[in-house]
Amino acid sequence: MNDDQRVAVNAAKVGMDEKTARKYLRTDQLPDELAVAHTWRTREDPFETVWPEVQGFLESNTGLEAKTLFEYLQRTHPGRFADGQLRSLQRGIRRWRALEGPAKEVFFEQEHEPGYLCQSDFTYMNELGVTIGGEVFDHLMYHFVLTYSNWEAGTLCFSESYESLSDGLQSALWELGMVPQVHQTDRLTAAVSQPSNPEEFTQRYAALLRHYALEGRKIRVAQPHENGDIEQRHHRFKRAVDQALMLRGSREFSTRAEYESFLRQLFSQLNSGRLKRLEEERERMRPLPAVRLDSFKKLTGVRVSRGSTIRAGHNLYSVHSRLISETVTVRLYAEHLEVWYAGRCLERMPRLRGEGKHHIQYQHVIDWLLRKPAAFENYRYRNDLFPGSRYRRAYDELRSRLVPNRAAKAYLGILKCATDHGEQLVDRALEILFDRRVALSSELVQAQIGLLKDTPRAIDEIKIRPVDVSVYDQLLQPQEDAHAAGL
Repeated sequence: MNDDQRVAVNAAKVGMDEKTARKYLRTDQLPDELAVAHTWRTREDPFETVWPEVQGFLESNTGLEAKTLFEYLQRTHPGRFADGQLRSLQRGIRRWRALEGPAKEVFFEQEHEPGYLCQSDFTYMNELGVTIGGEVFDHLMYHFVLTYSNWEAGTLCFSESYESLSDGLQSALWELGMVPQVHQTDRLTAAVSQPSNPEEFTQRYAALLRHYALEGRKIRVAQPHENGDIEQRHHRFKRAVDQALMLRGSREFSTRAEYESFLRQLFSQLNSGRLKRLEEERERMRPLPAVRLDSFKKLTGVRVSRGSTIRAGHNLYSVHSRLISETVTVRLYAEHLEVWYAGRCLERMPRLRGEGKHHIQYQHVIDWLLRKPAAFENYRYRNDLFPGSRYRRAYDELRSRLVPNRAAKAYLGILKCATDHGEQLVDRALEILFDRRVALSSELVQAQIGLLKDTPRAIDEIKIRPVDVSVYDQLLQPQEDAHAAGL
């Protein structure tokens, strides 16, 4: 077999044309070496003449988007650029940025040490659409994570206040049972001082860090990636909650306690695969201090106004009228506040969310409203004095039949009944009287309350303690076990 025949046979074996094989032998080059780089354009660049103008914009402000520049070119060169040419400009700008644009920020992967760093932050949970008792539950989550093991914990809250931060951080540390070396947050106003303040952290947050022997650390302004572990955990945790809610089949919970139990179970499930690395962290952590700090802000010298109110946390609250002109101490917790006087806690009430709100309790002022019924009609906080819808309906009915002063006096008499006998009992009395369609009065309400108190409770209102069926398990034990149990 000669050379020509050998080339023909080998080309056939590899499925190649004989002429192609002879070309590769003649040039002594591989196919990829013979390929010519495609450096020419197949069509004219529509932006070639305006590119110097575009490049000038990009060099002076690298944040400009291609669409913004395209719309500018359409305005300055009317009729020249069609909408379909936007992609060509986007490719040209992307190519310029890769070849001639400014260097991009580099993110350097960090190596975490066990037991060293923890991060925390607040995250909004409203996007999950959780409802409690049929109402949308707007809330936040204080979220805590160990950066080495990714062990995490969380606490429900309603604002990014110091009280929420203190309560959430301490709850996480006591659940963990140990203390890492460094705690890092973003620039929370509850923890980080203003730039004009020489101190790095606020006094209360610095005291919290000292109590747990924690080194505080904050990220730089507008650099959320420096808190990247907790930011990533926010995303993954909320996705896990969303999936768990889908699996549950409902986003409705009967009580807040039920929802918190659901979240605790989810945290436990997420942490179950991190126990090995968590033990590595525990070996290098410090023990907890002897006690936990109280998570409240103490307001001293709070004077009770002539309207029997105090201001705390940018909101207004009522206290008993006997405290008017006195000075009280207020302990402001994340979700409630306490009013102290002469070493005694006199009031404990829910803390209002937000600012500029008010919470007036009729029990605090009812005695003086009865003496000044004319003040009720135009009282600034009158709507706070309707404990429920039936109370509001009662006042509206009285107002439709009587002159304002008499209607106010009659309604205040009903509020006095609620003070003496309880809101629920008065509410039941109002329900019965409304069904009878009688002319409402405080005397009728008082009489109906007397009848309700004398009436035996209905069978469906009697609460029977649930039977503990676990005792019957002993009947299933073997005979010798039963004897050992004393049965």
